[in-house]
Amino acid sequence: MASDDDNNSLSSSPKHVVMLNEQPNVAAAARNTSTAQRNLSSAGGAATTDSSHGVRRKKVMPLEHGCEDNWTWSKRHRSKEIVLSGPNNRTVHFHPNWSKGTAGVQGKRPLNNGRFYWELHVSQRVFGTSIMFGIGTKQARLHANSFRNMLGENEHGWGLSHKGVLWHKGVALLYTKRFKENHPTVIGILFDGIEGTLSYYKDGKCLGVAFRGLDKVKEPLYPIVCSTAAKTEMTLKCTRRDFVNLQDRCRAEIIKRVKTREDLVNLKLPPLITQYLSEVINDVAPLRQVDNYDILCDF
Repeated sequence: MASDDDNNSLSSSPKHVVMLNEQPNVAAAARNTSTAQRNLSSAGGAATTDSSHGVRRKKVMPLEHGCEDNWTWSKRHRSKEIVLSGPNNRTVHFHPNWSKGTAGVQGKRPLNNGRFYWELHVSQRVFGTSIMFGIGTKQARLHANSFRNMLGENEHGWGLSHKGVLWHKGVALLYTKRFKENHPTVIGILFDGIEGTLSYYKDGKCLGVAFRGLDKVKEPLYPIVCSTAAKTEMTLKCTRRDFVNLQDRCRAEIIKRVKTREDLVNLKLPPLITQYLSEVINDVAPLRQVDNYDILCDF
């Protein structure tokens, strides 16, 4: 049922809080996610410091050796509750007056068979039922007259909500910590159509692989964002794409023989090569399905 929480961020106070220490299985999943974040931080490109020399290394951006990819949001494929503005219509305003449901917009860039990275700068209005980031086919709906997790409600979408939960085919999986309410954040999304994966970054840190098997999807896939919260704003700040070349094939052959990050470290390869290979290694524990999502996240 709809509530005023999606129209007033100050009114979104806890209704039913379930502490993680009261849920041992959920707490274990949270610890696994934290471990995954630490393991994948080098792949994510977060700036690091060499403790022996005190030298701060340059932050590595995903696909930094690729090229700019200047796509934007579609004026045609969007909810009537969305207004586009700014240079090249890269800023999305959701529910500019009052929220009565869920609004989404599709990007113009088809993603299949390539590697793409984009960043979304989200305003401080992070609250409400669901703010989502991800991808979908043209069959994914972009408007609903109710507050819901719209991206990933069926087989046509793959999305991450601001409550740290992944959605696909209506199934919710714990993935990361819930975003802080009323705090701006930067969400990075890395789509690898060669490996068939979708990974998320938050404020420069890699959260790990979220979805796999996307190389098997035959329909065109597009970036999609949606929100239930009134006056939410997102701006597309960075869009890059990779060159598909012999390097991709070489990496695929190497990864067939390198199963874990420990194996990769033992090879003692140059840092840039290690970082490139680590992007496609996934040796973390599987995510736990959320069976009591409404109780866990409705606060």
